[in-house]
Amino acid sequence: MPDVGEGLTEAEILSWYVKPGDTVTDGQVVCEVETAKAAVELPIPFDGTVHELRFPEGTTVDVGEVIISVNVGGDAPAEPAAPAALVAEAPVAEPVPSESPVREPVLVGYGVTEGPTRRRPRRQGAVVTGAGEGDPEAGTTWSARPLAKPPVRKLAKDLGVDLTSVTPTGPEGVITRDDVHRAVAPAAPATAVPVPVVVSADARETRVPIKGVRKATAAAMVGSAFTAPHVTEFVTFDITRTMKLVEELKSDKDMAGLRVNPLLLIAKAVLVAVKRNPDVNAAWDEAAQEIVRKHYVNLGIAAATPRGLIVPNIKDAHAQALPELSRSLSELVATAREGKTTPAAMQGGTFTITNVGVFGVDTGTPILNPGESAILAVGAIKLQPWVHKGKVKPRQVTTLALSFDHRLVDGELGSTFLADIAAILEQPKRLVTRG
Repeated sequence: MPDVGEGLTEAEILSWYVKPGDTVTDGQVVCEVETAKAAVELPIPFDGTVHELRFPEGTTVDVGEVIISVNVGGDAPAEPAAPAALVAEAPVAEPVPSESPVREPVLVGYGVTEGPTRRRPRRQGAVVTGAGEGDPEAGTTWSARPLAKPPVRKLAKDLGVDLTSVTPTGPEGVITRDDVHRAVAPAAPATAVPVPVVVSADARETRVPIKGVRKATAAAMVGSAFTAPHVTEFVTFDITRTMKLVEELKSDKDMAGLRVNPLLLIAKAVLVAVKRNPDVNAAWDEAAQEIVRKHYVNLGIAAATPRGLIVPNIKDAHAQALPELSRSLSELVATAREGKTTPAAMQGGTFTITNVGVFGVDTGTPILNPGESAILAVGAIKLQPWVHKGKVKPRQVTTLALSFDHRLVDGELGSTFLADIAAILEQPKRLVTRG
């Protein structure tokens, strides 16, 4: 089981896409696993024939456990000399000495600790561990860094794509931008593995194991609630002009083909308010005893999915004009609903919006996403009697709730920031549409 994200120690096997005897090729997806953060598809890094699937679907496996063995040399497979993510049994060549040790690669996520492994040439994207009969170097692992230009590496990082899992199509095995985009193209959703439940003898109770995203969310929320001193403030205001602007933008040529809804303009208003009140966009580093002020906004959007609540974020949302922000929101929501959000997409958030209004709820007291200083809950937008220009009229009204970490954000800053968002949404045209 590969390391699929920082701090994750286990993953559940959701689906196998192959069976013993099947032929597999380098880069072919062989299974889907669910970590505490997301569902991830794992590619095989070599050609061969599947010998054995070590664990059935629904099993939770520790990182480092062997989950599949593949015969790549035609001989009978042998037991691997040491745990690895995906294991192929085949004769290996004499290692080529290197001046310094290199890191053992993993299929998805981040590297493992350094060891005495030496680099030697190999086919692009392959990871092989094990030995054939009579091999004196049993258990040797080798790797090579995927070939890609710096802009392509940055694109892969932004999209959460592990380059070792990408099949290159460029000259001499170089990964191109199109290769990276293909790697994140939505795939057909796999059949969900039913969660084992236990029903009591009198059918009055059902017990469901706590695992995966639900388990991670629970741990994060408990940690946040008992670490950061939460304060929540509320503001109820007239959002009628924003709702009118939504309708106007739907026919705007610059927004043609894009999804325009209230959440888009609320997100833009938040970004404008963060620019005016930058101290809200910060984090508390307890270990270093430092306040980390972020000069960028990775805007998290809480999304309810079949696997539970997740909070992917839009990287560098502060730099996006309205059309680009609309595309980013649409992609984020679509990917979350398909269950294809990557761990990288849920890391590094700086501010979160949770839209409880879509469920008809007026507002709530949201708990901070760990590592962030504030979260905004958006309530339902309803037609209500409201005093407008001295007269009671039917107006579109909503309530926003801002929870913040009182170690970082005092009452004045929190109140100013929340009031600023409301003011922008009451008079949105001049500010929200500004790129």
